[in-house]
Order: sequence, then C-alpha cells, then structure tokens
Amino acid sequence: MYFLTGWPRRLLCPLKSEEEPFHIQPSSQRFYFAVLSETQLSIWFSRPSVLIVSYIESAKAAAQFGFYQQTEWKPDDSMIAVAAAEGYVLLFDIVGGGDDKYLYEPVYPKGSPRVKVTPGYKEEQCAPALSLEMKKPVDLEAPITSLQSLQEDLLVCTADGFLHILHWDGVSNGRKAVSLCTIPFSLDLQSSRGGPCLDLDGVHIRDIEYCVTLDGFAVVLDDGRLGFITPTSNRLTTDQLQGVWAADVTDGTCVAVNNKYRLMAFGCASGSVLVYTIDSGTGSMQLSHKLELTPKHYPDIWNKTGPVKLIRWSPDYSVAMVTWECGGLSMWSVFGAHLICTLGEDFAYRSDGTKKEPLKISSMSWGAEGYHLWVIGVSGSGSGSSSSEEGMDGAPRLQQSGILQFQFIKSALTVNPCTSNQEQVLLHGEDRLYLTCGDPTQVHNASDQHQAQNSSPLHRAGPTPSSLSQGLSTLLGHKHWHVVQIHSTYLESNWPIRFAAIDSAGQCMAVAGRRGFAHYSLFTRKWKLFGNITQEQNMTVTGGLAWWNDFVVVACYNFIDRQEELRLYLRSSNLDNAFANISKLHEHTLLLNVFRNMIILFRADCSICLYSIERRQDSPNPSACVELLQEVSMSRYIPHPSLVVSVTLTSVRTETGITLKAPQQACMAESIMLNLAGQLIMLQRDRSGPQVREKDTSPSQKKLLPFCPPVVLAQCVENVWTTCRSNRKKRHLLEALWLSCGEAGMKVWLPLFPRDHRKPHSFLSRRIMLPFHINIYPLAVLFEDALVLGATNETMLYDTLQGNSSGPPEPLEALFPFCTVERTSQIYLHHILRQLLVRNLGEQALMLAQSCATLPYFPHVLELMVHVVLEEEATSREPIPDPLLPTVAKFITEFPLFLQTIVHCARKTEYALWNYLFAAVGNPKDLFEECLMAQDLDTAASYLIILQNMEVPAVSRQHATLLFNTALEQGKWDLCRHMIRFLKAIGSGESETPPSTPPTQEPSSTGGFEFFRNRSISLSQSADNITAGKFNLQKTLSMPSGPSAKGWSKDSDCAENMYIDMMLWRHARRLLEQVRLKDLGCFSAQLGFELIGWLCRERTRVARVDDFVGALKCLHKDFLWPFPVIPACSLSSPLKNGRSRTVLSTQLLKSQSADSLLNTDMDTVPPPATTTSHRWLDGLGAGPKEMDSASSHGAPQTQEAFLSPLINKAEECSIGSATDLTETSSMVDGDWTVVDENFSTLSLTQSELEHISMELANKGPHKSQVQLRYLLHVFMEAGCLEWCVVIGLILRDANVIKQVFSFLDSTEVPAETVHNVRTGLLAVDNWASSDCLGYKPFLNLIRPQLQRLMESAVEQVQPEAFQPASVSKLAEPTLPRTEDSRGPVPLGLPLPLEPSSGSGSHPMEDSAEEEQEEQSPEEGSYDCTLS
Repeated sequence: MYFLTGWPRRLLCPLKSEEEPFHIQPSSQRFYFAVLSETQLSIWFSRPSVLIVSYIESAKAAAQFGFYQQTEWKPDDSMIAVAAAEGYVLLFDIVGGGDDKYLYEPVYPKGSPRVKVTPGYKEEQCAPALSLEMKKPVDLEAPITSLQSLQEDLLVCTADGFLHILHWDGVSNGRKAVSLCTIPFSLDLQSSRGGPCLDLDGVHIRDIEYCVTLDGFAVVLDDGRLGFITPTSNRLTTDQLQGVWAADVTDGTCVAVNNKYRLMAFGCASGSVLVYTIDSGTGSMQLSHKLELTPKHYPDIWNKTGPVKLIRWSPDYSVAMVTWECGGLSMWSVFGAHLICTLGEDFAYRSDGTKKEPLKISSMSWGAEGYHLWVIGVSGSGSGSSSSEEGMDGAPRLQQSGILQFQFIKSALTVNPCTSNQEQVLLHGEDRLYLTCGDPTQVHNASDQHQAQNSSPLHRAGPTPSSLSQGLSTLLGHKHWHVVQIHSTYLESNWPIRFAAIDSAGQCMAVAGRRGFAHYSLFTRKWKLFGNITQEQNMTVTGGLAWWNDFVVVACYNFIDRQEELRLYLRSSNLDNAFANISKLHEHTLLLNVFRNMIILFRADCSICLYSIERRQDSPNPSACVELLQEVSMSRYIPHPSLVVSVTLTSVRTETGITLKAPQQACMAESIMLNLAGQLIMLQRDRSGPQVREKDTSPSQKKLLPFCPPVVLAQCVENVWTTCRSNRKKRHLLEALWLSCGEAGMKVWLPLFPRDHRKPHSFLSRRIMLPFHINIYPLAVLFEDALVLGATNETMLYDTLQGNSSGPPEPLEALFPFCTVERTSQIYLHHILRQLLVRNLGEQALMLAQSCATLPYFPHVLELMVHVVLEEEATSREPIPDPLLPTVAKFITEFPLFLQTIVHCARKTEYALWNYLFAAVGNPKDLFEECLMAQDLDTAASYLIILQNMEVPAVSRQHATLLFNTALEQGKWDLCRHMIRFLKAIGSGESETPPSTPPTQEPSSTGGFEFFRNRSISLSQSADNITAGKFNLQKTLSMPSGPSAKGWSKDSDCAENMYIDMMLWRHARRLLEQVRLKDLGCFSAQLGFELIGWLCRERTRVARVDDFVGALKCLHKDFLWPFPVIPACSLSSPLKNGRSRTVLSTQLLKSQSADSLLNTDMDTVPPPATTTSHRWLDGLGAGPKEMDSASSHGAPQTQEAFLSPLINKAEECSIGSATDLTETSSMVDGDWTVVDENFSTLSLTQSELEHISMELANKGPHKSQVQLRYLLHVFMEAGCLEWCVVIGLILRDANVIKQVFSFLDSTEVPAETVHNVRTGLLAVDNWASSDCLGYKPFLNLIRPQLQRLMESAVEQVQPEAFQPASVSKLAEPTLPRTEDSRGPVPLGLPLPLEPSSGSGSHPMEDSAEEEQEEQSPEEGSYDCTLS
C-alpha cells in the first residue's frame, strides 16, 4: 500500500532560535504546515518545502498568554487558532501578499517555452508571500487540552471539563460552553436515556476529533476512558448531545478518526491501538481490530514501546502511522496489515550490531497526497533534528531547528481502484511511477503495429515461453521495477499527482495532478501533454482515470462551463479537446471504472450510472461514442457518498445460472460490487420478472434488467480483484472474486461447479468464501497463474561510510537505513486446495488442481500443502480427531508427482516428523519399490536416504543394492557413482547422508576419466606433421595409474569394496554375455571399472565367444554399422539404387578410413609424398564452392560419382573434420594420392571408383569406429583373441586378423581358443555365403591364414612348437617394426587419435553423453576426432 523509500530529508529552519519546534499541523489541503515552538508560529509551504512566514510573540505578551501549545487551521486556510498555556485561544488571520507577490519564484533561462499563459499558471510553481495578523485573543480561563476545527466553529476542550464552541470570526457571535458532566453516556443508544453520568465529575477531555461520516466526536477522557459523542440534532447544545462508552478500556491516550472507513483509532498506554466502529443498529462502540506489534516479529520491543503518543491517518485514509513515547514509527493498513516498523532490523541496529537510539517524535503530519511524512523529533533523541551554535560566555544557544521529511511511494489502488490497475502493480511516488517491467513483446494482446517498433533494448528479451501465460513471463521476470519519471513540465504546474492508471497490458500509463492529465507509452518512451496549456488548466480530474483499449477515460470538472464531464481521449492522437469525446454529466463524479465495453460511474448523489462505449467506425479518426444505459440509485443504502471506496462491474453472480453449460453468460456484466467503508456489497441483476426472449427485440431497444437489493458479502475489505477475461480451463480461478482484508489475510469467493454436467441439487451452494493468509501485502492477482503480486520494503545500511562523525548532527545516512521497494510474489493455490479439502469439497479441489497442473511451480504447490499440514498436525499438542494429512496424501496420489512430492517434503522436514508423515502416506520401503517399478531412479535414491535414517543398515543396503543394479542396467552413471559412495558409507559404519551432488574433487566422480587419461591410450599423432608409414606409439601398462585407481584399491581388502566389486563384475559379465560391448565400454569409462584386468581373469570363462555370427550381428546393430554390400558392375548402379545412394551420401563423410581390402595388391607401390593429398583433402573441407571450381577440369562422371553426395550432405556434417584421413593405410598412399592439383590426370577406372564408393558406404559412423578400435585395443591387451577376431571382422581389417593368427600360433594360447576361433570363422563363412555376401571378399582375403591355422591345429602336439619367445608376444602385443614392412604399415591393433580438445579421452564417452544428458560438464565434454 504505502512504502518507505530512500533516506528522509532534513529541512533546516533558516531562522536561528533558542526554541525547538514541537508541534506541526497541516492545512486542509496540506499545502501549508503550521509549526509551533514556545513563542513562535511558523508557516511552511509544501513544494518547495520552505519557510514562508514566522510570527514571534513579544516577551510581554508571552508572559500574559503563556507558551504556545497546539494549533488548528480553519478549513478554508484563511485563519489559524493557537492554544496558549494560560487558557487563551489566539486567532491569526493569514493575509496573502497580493496577486504578484511571491516569496520564491522559479527562474527560467531566456527563450524557455515555460511562459505565463494563464492567470493561475505561475502561482502553482511559486511559494506565496503570506503574513500573519493576530486578532483579539479569547480567554477561556482554564488550561486548554484539545482543539478541533469544524466548518464554521472551533471546538475547544478545557481542563475544567467544558467544551467551548467558538466562532471562527471571533467574539461577534459569542460562544457557548457545554459541561461534560451534563452529557448522558451509556453503553449503547438503545437503552433508555439516563440522566447525566455522576462519575464524570472532575473529568475532562484529553483528546477529541470530529468524524464527518459518523457525525460525532471521538473523545479520550483524562482517566483513560474512550467515548463517542453524537449531536442528536444539528445544534451543539447540552440537551442535544448523547455519548456512548467503549466497554472495559481505561488506558486511552490519543485518538484519530478515519472518515472514509468510519473508524476511530484510540491509542492506549499499553502500546496497542484499538480501532472501533459504531454499530449502525444499536449505536454502540464495537472493537473492529487492534494494531499492535507481535512478539513473533518484534520479540525485543513489542511490550516495551511505552504508551501510544500519536496516530495519523494518511490523506486517503488507507494507512495509519503510529508513534510511541519511547520513539519509533510503525505503519498499518486500514484493517491492520502491518507494513513497516522502525523499531527492528536495520532501523534499530547499526551494521556492527550495536543498538541505535530510536527516533522520538513530538509531532508528525502527512504531506499532500501522502507522499511525505513531516516529523518533528524530540531534541536530543538522536534524531539529528537540529544543529546548534554555542554562544560566548553563556550566551543563549541559537539553533537551526529541523524537520524530517520521510518519503513514500504508494499503490495506485489507494485512490484510483479501477480494474486495469488490478492486473498490474503500479506504484506512484511524488515524481515517478514504478511498474512491474515485463517485456512488451510478451504481452499477448499487444498490437502488431507496436511489435514492429520494438527496437529499444526493452523489447529485446528472449522469446516468450509458450507454456506460460502472459502473467508469468511478463510479471515475474525479475525483482526490478520499471521507473518512469513523470514529465517535469506537467509536474511543476500540477503537483501533486492525485491519480494514476495503467492499461491491462501494462504498456500505457496516465497520471492526473491538480489540473489536467498526461499519459505515457512504454513503446515510444514519451509523455504526451496538452498542447494547449489553457485546456489543461481548465479541467481537473475528479473521479479518476481508466484505460479502455486505446482510450483514456477521464471523469473531470470543466472550470469554464462549470460542468462535470466524462471524456475519452485517444492515446495515439495529440492530447487536445478537439480529439476528445465529451459527455456532460449532471452530478459530481467520485469513482470511475471500466468493465469490457461499459463504464460505471459513482456520483456524489449516491447513484451509479452505467454507460456503453463503442468505437465509431464511420469517422476517419478513431473515436468512441458513449451512451447512458442505466442509472441505479443507492441513496437508501449509502449514508455518505465519500464512504464508497471502490465500485466495479463484474460477471460474478450467485444464482443458479452458473453451470458448466452456460459459460457465455459468465462474460456479461451481471452485478455491481461496491466497497462501502470496508463492507463489500453486491447488487445482482433481478431475473425474477418476466424474461423477454432476446431474438424478439432489437439490440437498441433491449432494456437492461434492474438490480436486486444489495447483499453484504464480506467485512473489512481493503481491495477487490476480479477479471473480465474467461478461460474454459481455469473457470474456478477466473470467475472467483479475490478480497484483501488487512490482518485477516485474503479471501476468495470461489465458484463451485457441478461435476460431469449433472443437474445440481437446489440446496447446494454455488459459491464458497475461503480465507487464507499470505506473507505479503497483495497489490495484484494473476488469475490464471494462481499468484499474488506485491511489494515489500527492503533496507540497506550505509552507516559505515561516515566513520565517526564529530559534528553534533549525526548524518541521516548513519541514523536511517536506505529504503528500497522490492517486488514480491506468492503462490496461494495450496491454501485454497487445503481449505476445500477441510470442507470436504475434494471434487472441487481436484478440478481446480487439474486445471493448474501445467503451471511450472505446481509440484511446489503440492509440496507446500503437505508441508504446512504436516507441520501443524505433527506438532499439535491437542489430539486431532479428524486429521487432514491422510486426506492430503490421498489427494496428491491423483497426480503423477506423488512420489517426488512426498520425498521432497520429507527431506525438507525435520526427522522427528517423518514417522507421522509416513504413517499417513505409506511405508517408505513400498514407496521406494514403486519408484523402481516406475523407473524413477532419482526419486528412489532420495527414498534411500530416508530408509537409511529410518531402518537398520541391512535394509538400506538391500535397497541400495537393488537401486545400484537398476542404475547399472539403465546406464545412470552419476547415480551409480553416488550409490558406490553410499554403499561404502554404510559398510564403513558412516551414517551421514551422502550429499546429493558429488564434490568436484571426489575421485570416483571423475574416476573413469582419470583412469583413461593416465593410461594415454590415445596413440597420438597428427596426420599433418608426420610422413607416411612412420608414427610413434606410446605403449602403456595395463594397470591404471590415476588417482582413482589408488582410491579404488586403497581398501580393496575391505569387505564392502569386495561387495561392490562383485556387483560390478556381475554387471560386466551380464553385458558381455548379452554381447553389449558398447554398454560395457561406457560402463568401464564412467565408473573407472578396471576392464583389462577383469577380462584377463575372465579370458577363458565369460570372455569367450561361442556364437561368432550372433556376436557379429549384435555388433552391427549396437554400433549402427552397416552390413557390407557387394559392388555392382555398372558405375551408375550404386547411385541409382536408392538404398545404396542414401547410405553412400550419409556415410561418405563420416567414414574416416578406406579399407585395406582394395589395396592389398598395392602394398609394393613406393609411397609418394602425401602432402599434396592432404592439401587437396583440406581444400575439400572449405566447402562445396571450391570443390566445384576444382572439379571443373575433371571428367563429368567423376564429378557425379564422387562429389554429388558431398554436396548433398554438406550441411549435415562438419566437412573440415570429416575429411581428415584417419589411418596411414595403403589406400592413402595408393589411389587417392593420384588426385593432385592437376585433376585431369585422374587415372582411376570406373570399377575402382565404384569400389571406393561402395567401401565408403559400408563404413559405420566415425564415433563407432573409434569405439570399436578402442575395444579392439582393450581385448588385445587382455588376450581375448576371439573378440579381437569378431571386431577385426566387422572392421574388415586384415592386419588385425593376421596379428591374432600370429598369436594363435603361440603355445600359451589354449587349444580350446584356437579351436573356437577356427569353428567361429567357418560359421561366419557359411553365414556369409548364404546371408551376407558382402563379407565374402574379406573372408577370401584371410583364407590363407585360416588354412594355415587349420594345419597348425594338427601339428600342435609337436614339442618344438613351444616357443618361449611367444610369451612376451601375448603379454604385450607389439606392432611389427616399420623397417620390416614394405611400404606403409598396415594398421593393426593400435589406432592413432588426435584429441581435439587437448586431451585424449575414452571414445566411449561420446555415446555415454547421448545416453545420459545429466552428466556434469567435466564428465563428458571431450570429443574425439581421428586425424
């Protein structure tokens, strides 16, 4: 509502004086402030805040009258009355200095556009020159306790128990006095009028204030009793006064009345404020609510504040400011929502933790429109309210006294509660507007012409997430405000800003000050002011502003015609009356609102007018026409027009018409909502009369239905929110009525819909009012998003900047924190669901929850609901006969998030409440098993932590093992690593919960990488800097040497590690049995599993291959490796045949190596220099354009066969990396190097070219090739020769087969293995002959070795075959030496890798990345390319 901002300002009085000011009183419009010190009366102006005149009493007169005590203004600001200590009332006339006399004037540079146009224009910006003239004093012969100004009279209370009624024009009309003893008091006005109360003898009135709307005086007597005195007729005479008591209160200190809400706030000695209202039936005083600090929020100070000293209602009566004898300020909304207090947090403590002295206040007053609070501090209270100079030799001290000015910004709802303000949070300060700054491009109803202009930085935010409605994306982006500075030209002549409005899209604002108005657009970032200043100064906005589409709707008074008017101005045209649509009104307008295409006005004669607005199509300029539809008189129900806080049209209704079948009726303006002094009154249309069928009447003749008598819906209502939008999916939220009720929190009047279109029973209610508490002050409701938006005060200390200030006035920065206003929001859905469940309306709760299930924070809503109910019930001291938690638990099971909700809630709750929770929701073991069945492993892991705390270790180990095996099976490596740590922790007796995310230094989390990084598997070589046939091979040991290996083996003797290893071995065995080599590689890389050592042990057991053909087929499928096809005879066939063509084009760039199959004959060719070939291939990488030019010399057939697939797929793969050659195979040195710069010398035959293209088509993806080569290396090191043969077959690498056969000659190899290889290869040969002819050429190629193997199998029994040298061959297979081979080296077991990211990584990482996206960056971001 109201928010403190910045630091307070200190206004120093220019006149030095010995006296300190102690009292401040504003004039009725709050443009002038009277400030009293003992013998001085000063008048200050509000803007600029300057001293205008000071009257200093002579010493002689001061001795006669006594010191000044308090003061009061005449309502027309022409006189001031001052009460003096000796019982005198001094009356002063305020005399203006004439038309052209100003104390301060603005000075403009020459040529400035600001010139004096209208007679009244200049004086608005100047401080007037005034003088004070004292009239004859009035002697009342008793000390004066209180002054109260009435229209024509001045009421003075004296200490002898009399009320004196003086005329403002002095003695001429004489004066009357009423004795308090003669006023009859009772507890209510119904009881028989008793005589005068005897116990009022010797009692006088301490404080009195007149309430216009209650027509009576709220009084505090000097014995602490509270009362209310009403005149029973218009004259204030003794026999016409009647009083009522407030029962059981004897410690009253002061009073302030709220005219808009008919409330009386009485301060008490206990420190609390009692707010009373008058019961309209009996006339008795009823306690409405209390304003007091709670021990929960202010434990140190709540009962140590001392008596209440002052209460001040803001000018719009929406907040009350309270101060106590011990100091401090505190602010509450009208019905008790606490907004701010300076007795705690940064206001009360310095940044070093020491306590500050609270600011003690002797007097305070709100400034114009509530933008400032003027405060006079008690001298020496640390308020820094004065600076003094010590004279010489005991001369009197002269001080420059000061006034503190606290600055506020307030919600636009306080004075202009129109519908469009309710969907946006709009705050306005003295000279600026604060709005929630969404991105305008995301607003769903922004028109296209604006979208085209989106060039400013404001419009450049990211695209709107389609799943969220406008509210979320626009209004929850961040905590910052969009601050719009109000145009200074408008502000200078029309300060203060009285009304502000924003359109429902949040893009256009309008403000109205003393005269005229101005509007601003976020799209153009410009203000529009009246071009003709006379037009601006000749109107004043009376009933507020609202937006309707592109029009500003204004209810104003025209000074020239002396006429109330309703005007519509188009936003896009110039601000001028020529473009306005003006309708004359008969009465003064107090409130204005817009609902769809209707305007509703509330007028001073207590009547409501409905108008229709239509956009005119015929005129060239867009304009609107306004037509009166209906008038409704409310004077029977409204005692005083100023009591109406807001009026709004709404589609909300109670009658039986709300069904699911008739949503179209929900859009019509069905009822009027009126907030009458906090009572929400609803007038519905009366459908009881004969209904005319709509088709019988033309729309123009259609008469609107009359309204029924009003119904009171709620009490203590501060704000009402309703929307005119409709949404079939969220009807509960959009057809509800939202109320803000001060300290009672919020209420929602929710519609109840019958389920499944059934006809509802007539006795079932159609709506229900549900109360709920939220922690913020609500300023807007996002209906579809189930959110309340608000704002809150935040403070920042800057006291350390000053150091120790030596001067007497401590700087304000050290005394007060810097205040800012932050946006807040809160979910309310869980409150409503819970209230519905409490009232056994579970069906409605389910419908509501299902309509909101798509909201991003819906899981959080369910969690909050469980959490709040659990905390309340589990910690309750009394037994709960019908607990809500089981109901809530059953309700949540309706949603798929049930398991996550329960476990998240449990982990955020203390352990002591878990038993209660799981007694309601089910055994955690069962829930764990449900998670496993639903494959939700992460949630299962959370349940495991709960089981670990609630069950014995054996149970948690059993469940952990289950989860570990499932995670292994699904390849959830992160989870596997956590499970290993968890199992170790259980085993070693550590009971602490493992953290949910591993620290980066955890060895097991990067174990796979460390293991492979330190093994230097990548036999690194770069194709660009080595000559063909020469490369260096770094051979490493089989055992890992990284830190993870040490961590792995450090307590390997521990039984727990053995247990984990057993599970890992079992999983590896399962993978190998199922021929899932790819998964085996990922498993070993991610978990740092020592694959080679394990394979060595399992060489003769599970690491054998029984079915070579089956294994080969599995590998083809697993690694996406195409089966080889036989080349056809003609060149065009592979390109014309659809399948081959697609395979060719996809795989041409991915395959990195040409096979040795075609080049076995060419091994003898002397290797030419390979540099040209690399240069040519690098040139290929530059893209299709260069290739076209390069190939333009060549034969057309070559171009078609070789280049067209490359161009087709150029955008699919990255050409640069794909065209680097992988191996220094004879292919490179053979055919391809013939293709040099002179392209015309290409000498490949068609059949050879076809071979190349077919072979490229027969290659699998690059990543698979890397992984297969790696696995080949691992199996070779472990001596699993059968697997080496299978991988050699799929890679069709003859050298691998040769190498394996050379090992098979060794005596170390069991005869069974040799036999297995032989039978396996024969089985593959048979299969290839029948099913896959593509393998035949390669099998034919290795046939000689196979023959030799057959023969050696017969000779194996001869003893000389055992060669000791072969042991080393098996243990550490080496590559044939380069010098021995003729020409290029056939690449056998090792493969060169060029690590692209600077470190060789395990080739399985890439596939692991695909399978598991949630891997952390350091675990999978290495990319291997072959070079």
